[in-house]
Amino acid sequence: MAETVSVVIDRASPVPLYYQLAQQLTAAIESGSLKPGDPFENELAMAERLDLSRPTVRRAIAELVQRGLVTRRRGIGTTVANEVIHRRDELTSLYEDLVRSGKEPRTELLDFDRTAHSPVAAEFFGVPKNADLVFVRRLRYTGDVPLSILSNWLLPQAAKFDERQLVDRGLYALLREAGVRPVVGKQRIGARRPTGKERSMLRTDKSEPLLTMTRRAFDESGAPVEYGDHVYRADQYAIEITVHKS
Repeated sequence: MAETVSVVIDRASPVPLYYQLAQQLTAAIESGSLKPGDPFENELAMAERLDLSRPTVRRAIAELVQRGLVTRRRGIGTTVANEVIHRRDELTSLYEDLVRSGKEPRTELLDFDRTAHSPVAAEFFGVPKNADLVFVRRLRYTGDVPLSILSNWLLPQAAKFDERQLVDRGLYALLREAGVRPVVGKQRIGARRPTGKERSMLRTDKSEPLLTMTRRAFDESGAPVEYGDHVYRADQYAIEITVHKS
């Protein structure tokens, strides 16, 4: 059953009614009165309880969606969003990001091929198009919530790990143990609609976009060491970038 939030609306205030409602709902979420995953009171019930119009309540909830505080899912309804994992503008692995955020990473290995071929990855590594590369695809969870599908290509000499290690450890930690140290990364960030298979694995709705990231990583000598093509649930993951005035 959805929790109700005590809201006081000042109808004499110049502050729009939807904004007053959105601010008080935001405060309830940020204070922990409404917890991640909690079902959210539907707009009709809220409108009747607070004697507000449905368009006013709808706009307030849309404001919360835009702020990333609640999520809407077909067949499930509106729920308080889980805490978003933030990646800062530095070269880290998702596993490291999760641990640093106090989360529990869990990995499902989807594919591990030591004789894979990719013209795009081969061009990046500077090897023939038909050269064997190591391909790894993983489904990464935070707790029981699917967060990302990670696809990586590596040179064979860098992949000195086995399947069990890929499930239990982060990729960058395994590379460092093999003497391969990614120190510089070029990343392209984008967004797109999920495929049917991605929706199933990440448990998202077709209307929810995915955050995409293509990464090319290099060691301290400038040699290419990793090519990655990743997708993330946008309601669970964000990338923070610090910019400086030139």
